[in-house]
Amino acid sequence: MSHVKAGGSAKNLKDSPGQRLGVKRYAGQKVREGEVLVRQVGATKRAGEGTFISKNFTIHAAKDGVVEFSKRKVRTFTGRSVPRVEVIVK
Repeated sequence: MSHVKAGGSAKNLKDSPGQRLGVKRYAGQKVREGEVLVRQVGATKRAGEGTFISKNFTIHAAKDGVVEFSKRKVRTFTGRSVPRVEVIVK
C-alpha cells in the first residue's frame, strides 16, 4: 500500500506578468523626439500631428513639444463612425 495520499494535479497555476500598457505622457507635458506617449494593444488611440505609430501600435513623439489629446470620429471598415482619441505633439 501507498504511504502517501495521492497529490492530484494542479491546473490553473500559470499567470503572465502585466504588459505595462497605457498613457505614459499626459496632456500639457513636455516631450522630446522619440519618447513613448502611449502603449496599447490595437489602435485604440490614433497618432496625430507630431507623432507616429510603430509596428506594435505604440505612439511616439516625432518632434519635441507639448502633448495634447483631442477627440475625432474615425470610420470603420463597415462604414460606422466611432469616436477615438487622437494624440498630438505641438
